[in-house]
Amino acid sequence: MDSSISRRQFVGAAGFLTAAAYSRILGANERLRIGVIGAGGMATGHMQALNGMKESDNVEIISVCDIYDKRRDEAAALTGGKPFKQYHTLLDNKDIDYVLIATPEHWHFQMTMDALAASKHIYCEKPMTKTVEQSKKVIARVKQKGLKMQVGVQGMSDDSYEKAHEYVKQGVLGDVVVAQIDYSRNYVGDFWDNKPDAGARPGENLDWNAFLGPAPKRPFDADRFFSWRRYWDYSGGIATDLFIHRVTRIIKALGLTFPERVSAAGGKYEFRTSSAEIPDTFNMLLDYPGGPTVILVSSMANDTPVEHVLRGHKATLEFTKTGFTITPQGEFAKDMQPITHQKTGGENITLHHRNLQAAIRSNETLKCDCMLGYYGVVACEMGVQSYRKRKYMAWDKTKERIVRA
Repeated sequence: MDSSISRRQFVGAAGFLTAAAYSRILGANERLRIGVIGAGGMATGHMQALNGMKESDNVEIISVCDIYDKRRDEAAALTGGKPFKQYHTLLDNKDIDYVLIATPEHWHFQMTMDALAASKHIYCEKPMTKTVEQSKKVIARVKQKGLKMQVGVQGMSDDSYEKAHEYVKQGVLGDVVVAQIDYSRNYVGDFWDNKPDAGARPGENLDWNAFLGPAPKRPFDADRFFSWRRYWDYSGGIATDLFIHRVTRIIKALGLTFPERVSAAGGKYEFRTSSAEIPDTFNMLLDYPGGPTVILVSSMANDTPVEHVLRGHKATLEFTKTGFTITPQGEFAKDMQPITHQKTGGENITLHHRNLQAAIRSNETLKCDCMLGYYGVVACEMGVQSYRKRKYMAWDKTKERIVRA
């Protein structure tokens, strides 16, 4: 199968297959039944949102799954969904229309592929997959099956980035040379450190081997289970947990696809004695073909914000809490007035699920489909590889793979 996939080919084929095949099965006003795979903190937020949509949006969680008994039982009590220990058993339920995958990152690929094989539409938490090669396989399978897949970068349900792209295409900003954005926090004792449950007992009420899955085999470690974002086996750290949200906004606003080159830097500068493998401070520079350079800034030890801006030759666009403003540069102010956009939507899980539901029912365009998810994975994996190898990474556009520059 050719792994080189154009967005036009993907959207056209997937839209046709969905409209032609699946719409005959599900009526526009029928209740959508949902299965939830993973029942940790992020999944609980999703379940609470979906519970609130039960009557207004005609949806229902009918199944929940987790490898930790406590979380599975709590999810079943919260939703009324039938509890499962094995996600494959949940996928066997033909009444489920779409699944929410809210598990650690290292499981996203296999669970997505298995859900597609079971003909389920998907809402998958970000990042879509852990690697570029996995993403290419997901895209090919989504295209083949004609199913809908929403990637959980819920900020795409804010219209600011689509609207910004319109101004960019019109040339209002001129050539955009730099884009910058951040996602920082300020932890005190340690970062991304979740206190383990005292009652968690591997082999009794927690399936450690199932958690590891495709990751390297290791003896049980409570910190790895409850604070998995701190370890390379299961996470890309700041890149895949935080930057994926930010870089996708820039990609959408500027109509970008694949970077040419990426360089990343950082380290454990504050939490030096932390057991975390990932850095507490992480920054990336991405050069896209012909520009711009995209700057991503983050630290877990200082949360002073950086302006979120697109810097063009003619004007600067700054994203704000209410939308964005466009301010002309110097001499260009003579012929141009400032522009203000008041956003609709927002970074909202409910809106993101509602968009997927509309896509399933009436073929509405997804806010973060798997192609947009793929572009984010490429950017973030290039950054992780650059940091870990201490090398400048490049993109082989012919073979669609990451190589050393």
